[in-house]
Amino acid sequence: MEMNWSRWFRCESSFELLLVPNQPGVFALAEEIVQAAGPNSRRMLAVFDIQEADDLARAMSRLFAAGSGWREKLAEARCYIRYAVAPSTADRRAAASALKTWLSSQREVAAQVFEQKVGTEHRTVHEERVELKTVAEQAVDRVTHGIRLSKHSAVEV
Repeated sequence: MEMNWSRWFRCESSFELLLVPNQPGVFALAEEIVQAAGPNSRRMLAVFDIQEADDLARAMSRLFAAGSGWREKLAEARCYIRYAVAPSTADRRAAASALKTWLSSQREVAAQVFEQKVGTEHRTVHEERVELKTVAEQAVDRVTHGIRLSKHSAVEV
């Protein structure tokens, strides 16, 4: 199954969600990361949560509810959101599971890179960060251009 993802859009209030369909699907939350100013600086999105929902509009609106754990983060940071409609429960679960696995693996990789000491291995921390950024950018590109799920619920690259 191929998932058609919406564009990333700013998530400042529930008003940005007015055009989100009342259909089942998967959505991803990301925070904008800006590198230090310079000739090669660029803006990136760091995905921090993936969820599945029986009703995208309702689930995404709940992010701004008084009891939501994400409400404060959405108010303080420049957060973005995107979604894909997925009518099948199996497809939603497979997509959400694959994306959560990817997100978890990226957290582990980032922790390893930032915990290493410079000069203890053949590559420097700077080289590791460049490699991590490239891997993360490729993963975001896969998410933004849709993912294909095989019969075994794996993400094709």
